[in-house]
Amino acid sequence: MWGAGLALLLTLVAFALVNWSMMAQSALYITIGVLALAQMVVHFRLFLHIGFTHKREDLQLILFSALLLFIMVAGTIWIMASLAVRMAMPA
Repeated sequence: MWGAGLALLLTLVAFALVNWSMMAQSALYITIGVLALAQMVVHFRLFLHIGFTHKREDLQLILFSALLLFIMVAGTIWIMASLAVRMAMPA
């Protein structure tokens, strides 16, 4: 219950900051980044039950997840860049 509440609160705070433009753009980027890191900690600790003890299985889980995330993001950027070149209008 705590995890869902904290995740919802962090999401709503980030949404409110962006929606109502309560600060300068550079400060907004930093604040959103800090909120994203807090969201990651909440998910790791309260949903995935990964604590601060160093277990080999936890490290492997995190590294494999990071690898999958990198592959998906890099592949998406690669495909979108290729499509942007193909869709360019001649001058």
